[in-house]
Amino acid sequence: MRDAMVQRQRGKLSRWICPQRGPLAEREFRLLLGGRTLSFFGTAMSNVAVAFAILDLTGSKADVGYVLASQQLPKAVFLLLGGVWADRLPRHRVMVATSAISGAAQCASAALLLSHEAGVAVLAVLAALNGSAAAFFTPASRAALPATVSEALLQPANAILRLAQNGTAIVGTAAAGGLVATAGPGYAILVDGLTYFGGAAFIGAIRPRADHVAATRTSVLRELREGWDAFRSRTWLWTIVVQFSLVNAVQSGSMNVLGPAIAKARLGGAAVWGAILTAQAVGYVLSGFLMLRLRVKRLLFLGTLCVFPMALPLLALARPLPALAIGGCAFLGGVSLEVFGVAWYTVLQRETPRHLLSRVSAWDDFGSIVFIPLGLAAAGPVSDAIGARATLLGSATIIIVTTALILFVRDVRRL
Repeated sequence: MRDAMVQRQRGKLSRWICPQRGPLAEREFRLLLGGRTLSFFGTAMSNVAVAFAILDLTGSKADVGYVLASQQLPKAVFLLLGGVWADRLPRHRVMVATSAISGAAQCASAALLLSHEAGVAVLAVLAALNGSAAAFFTPASRAALPATVSEALLQPANAILRLAQNGTAIVGTAAAGGLVATAGPGYAILVDGLTYFGGAAFIGAIRPRADHVAATRTSVLRELREGWDAFRSRTWLWTIVVQFSLVNAVQSGSMNVLGPAIAKARLGGAAVWGAILTAQAVGYVLSGFLMLRLRVKRLLFLGTLCVFPMALPLLALARPLPALAIGGCAFLGGVSLEVFGVAWYTVLQRETPRHLLSRVSAWDDFGSIVFIPLGLAAAGPVSDAIGARATLLGSATIIIVTTALILFVRDVRRL
């Protein structure tokens, strides 16, 4: 009898986590999930490793920002063109080709670091190559999901994909912190490069749904304009993208440049910073389980409210608080931000025509990242000029104020 009760409880838990298997019953979604999960793991390691690789080479926060900006700048430049081609071509094929380019760039960076031949300039060039490939990969990946599941399964499918991303981030950031501390950042970046190739093998086997067709080709400029018209006609869409153009810029500079520098100087180094990022990823994962089942009438409004706690880790770093407290703030920020992430992608995919989805996603991504290179490049010099604490407090203030303003937009509250 006891065994039967245990089995019933396990069944209830399984149905709560993924009712009737949902998206996992679809072969194409499982392939997409497998490919993205491998890439997520490598990226989680690389995010920690790159910052500490530059700090080991030069000890300069500004150099960290410059290399990270070198990856983001070409991504912003080529994103709109990437959106056009992702709507023209089979999106999974675009993802395979660009994954191979990114994998080659990361393996080359790792080889230079491991052979002690790396310099900031060449690492920046390879980062730019990786970013250029990402400009074509990102809009294709944003629009690939509806080609693998029905519309009714979009929210749980988004939740599962982000659960995979954040679950691997827990392992990846923790592993990166330990690997960087013991063997050096080159090995973590090498793992990232290899996972791009593994992910490409999974994604290359996808056969998109029959109801998913590519856009009719005209001219590049006309197709860009069609995407822009669809983007600007949705007030909820362009206003939140404007908001995140600022939020992402200050958050990226604070967490990716100032965070590792503060951890190295005052918190104990790469292993501690990896643990803080792991706490954030745990928050993402727990929130992802919630979003598998949560159903609310105003999904976008709920997601927007959950942007406010993004400021918590920055406020904690500003003092800085003890590492455990910073990790707790990162955890809370992760929980709330994941609610926004699932809400945002679900609404975007439901409210945008399929043949325009890559182009609209490209305008979304372009606006969201356009100031990230500036945020990354400026974080070090600004903190040198006014202090890390003032820089972090200013960044937190921008997050809070812009989010409060967005709540005045009627479509955001009522969609």
